[in-house]
Amino acid sequence: MFDFLEGYDLWAAFWVTVQLTVYSAIGSLIWGTILAAMRVSPVPLMRAFGTGYVNVVRNIPLTVIIVFTSLGLFQTLGVSLGADDFKTINFRLAVLGFIAYTAAFVCEALRSGINTVPVGQTEAARAVGLSFTHTLTLIVLPQAFRSVVGPLANVLIALTKNTTVAAAIGVAEAAALMREMIENEAQLILISAIFAFGFICLTLPTGLFLGWVSKKVAVKR
Repeated sequence: MFDFLEGYDLWAAFWVTVQLTVYSAIGSLIWGTILAAMRVSPVPLMRAFGTGYVNVVRNIPLTVIIVFTSLGLFQTLGVSLGADDFKTINFRLAVLGFIAYTAAFVCEALRSGINTVPVGQTEAARAVGLSFTHTLTLIVLPQAFRSVVGPLANVLIALTKNTTVAAAIGVAEAAALMREMIENEAQLILISAIFAFGFICLTLPTGLFLGWVSKKVAVKR
């Protein structure tokens, strides 16, 4: 029944998907946190940049962003991100595109968490002489992160599924292999079921674990 799987490296394809997810998640968490800080910054220019970035990027289809990283950055501007071979270049460009896109959603999740922190705490911090940066990093963000573990888990799950878009620029992840197998084999339903099960194995444990973490670290008010 599964003889047609011989000659296809499912593990390698899903491993690329995992790598895309992990690298993009780390980058989007860092960039999204910076954007969230900009959105609550007392500097008007930084607030305007953060607001503009989020509103623009999250309303652009992810496919457009990923294709732009290949056609616009690499083929037009020659941006290779330090890589030499085509596969590595496309992989790194895909990660860059996922970071740019996902960070907008991380930013909004974090900003909602920042809004849950009582205003009195920030006023008290300013009263004792703490700067905006110290108030944000020492008081506001730790509580904000604890309150948005659940929403960030949803963003991570969405990112895992969104990695299938990387196939549009030739990254050899799970969706690219699935397309190749469907073109070569007469097993559409079975192939689709195998890859659907693979993505469930990636996302379901993540959701359950982060849901448990969310309950453990929730801020009690």
